Amino acid sequence: MRHRGVLPGFGPALGFSLAYLCLIVLIPLSATFIKAAGLSWQAFWETTTTPRVLASYRLTFGASLIAALVNAFFGLVVAWVLVRYRFPGKRMVDALVDLPFALPTAVAGITLASLYAPNGWLGSLLAPYGIKVAYTPLGIVVALIFIGLPFVVRTVEPVLQELEQELEEAAASLGASRWQTFYRVLLPAVMPALITGFTMAFARAIGEYGSVIFIAGNMPMVSEITPVLIVGRLEQYDYAGATAIAVVMMVISFILLLVINLFQAWRAHRELRGSV
Repeated sequence: MRHRGVLPGFGPALGFSLAYLCLIVLIPLSATFIKAAGLSWQAFWETTTTPRVLASYRLTFGASLIAALVNAFFGLVVAWVLVRYRFPGKRMVDALVDLPFALPTAVAGITLASLYAPNGWLGSLLAPYGIKVAYTPLGIVVALIFIGLPFVVRTVEPVLQELEQELEEAAASLGASRWQTFYRVLLPAVMPALITGFTMAFARAIGEYGSVIFIAGNMPMVSEITPVLIVGRLEQYDYAGATAIAVVMMVISFILLLVINLFQAWRAHRELRGSV
């Protein structure tokens, strides 16, 4: 007798999946490209390569990359502490990791701007050393670190939970130092999840708007990110220019994510061949 699954078969499931992706992802993205196609190639190039737009590209992708790298390091440390150690208030710390998911980004931006302003709690402590965070590119990096940390922690944490401590003990019994144990035993096992968390944090940071707009200062050529520039074009009813810049952002983001995913797949294939 043929076993009847709980979920629909391959055909209906694939149909629902494709319909959902078309409605939520493909149609809106296609509309953006169609709107941008209303510009001539020369107008498209002039709109997307002005000095102000190029400066926003550099700041957006540069700050996102720095924030994702910082989150990759500290996210691994936080996940390690939550998995390997027991301490008072552990559940509270674990809940705080998910706070950026639940907190409205605008609230996060206002809070960070208040804290790191020159007269804020943290900004007043940094001011005597000449360190200014709010209304500078550094403030943008801080905001992107805040919203991206949970992606790395929640991606790496399950892998560390499944990683047996006997591997570390075996490496130590064979004379490996702590650094050698981490580099040769733990890091290879965690690396795929770490790259995935880094990719998610990087992608999230590229399109962030709410938490950045209040702490960035939004000064052209200095602290203006591309999403803010796009919103500014929309407020000026320059829909074609806004969609043109959005298309460039989507293409660059897609290429970067594709390269990262291909690298991750190549690394996994290489490790699989090495284990055979």
